[in-house]
Amino acid sequence: MNLKNTIVHESLKLFSLNGFISTSIQDILSAAGTSKGGFYNHFASKEDLFFQVLNEARRIWRERNLQGLDKIDDPISKIEQLLLNYKESYLLDSENFPGGCIFIMFAVELGDSRPHLSREVQKGFVGLKTMLKRILDNGQSPAMQYSGNDTATVTEIIFNGMLGASVNFSVDRSYEALDKSINSLIDYLNKLRD
Repeated sequence: MNLKNTIVHESLKLFSLNGFISTSIQDILSAAGTSKGGFYNHFASKEDLFFQVLNEARRIWRERNLQGLDKIDDPISKIEQLLLNYKESYLLDSENFPGGCIFIMFAVELGDSRPHLSREVQKGFVGLKTMLKRILDNGQSPAMQYSGNDTATVTEIIFNGMLGASVNFSVDRSYEALDKSINSLIDYLNKLRD
């Protein structure tokens, strides 16, 4: 791994643990084993690093969560696989995100103090909701509903359930509680088939 990638990787871990604001340049230099010159040869500023870390976090999120979805046609089964991937491959990824979901950390931390950075994070949440709704919409005719619920409502329930599971897991690190949270979303999805 070259120095730039090492700095991004170590910053990803530090930001997930401590947040962007509470992580100092010195923390990053120590974790990456480099100097200020090594850092500034690759990044114009800590904010420049933020965007590169955000891009890497998005890449990892897609790689972990979308795995195998293209092989599934049924929308409920597709979202169920997304939830299982989210639990097993993403939220439990302590190598990249030892503090839990970095997007949640950024959203909470940056909302008031750095709204321009928070807006960048929010784009990912909007994208996830759009993807969930598109999957659900593709599985039904316009006149049909999922057990009386329209796709916008189901999307909100799944999206907020995913975020809630992530926050709870970040706080208590209980695999049993995480399993229960994700399984309740899967149970909800399966009831939509009736």
